[in-house]
Amino acid sequence: MTQDEIIEMAKEAWKDSGEGWVDPHWFNDRAKCFEAFAKLVAAKEREACAKVAEHSFGAVGSTIALAIRARGEE
Repeated sequence: MTQDEIIEMAKEAWKDSGEGWVDPHWFNDRAKCFEAFAKLVAAKEREACAKVAEHSFGAVGSTIALAIRARGEE
């Protein structure tokens, strides 16, 4: 995910908050925090998917799990 994609997703998440639009500079000033948060969420999701693969797909599941976990190393 790029920084711009993360900011766009954050804007989308806030659009119905009832608080009105937040100044784009607010997001830009916090872009690194949003990026770090997105990476933490993605890592948790990858690990959850890898565990499902390991427990659901027999011998090939380990290979699938390795591929999923490798995505976090790119």
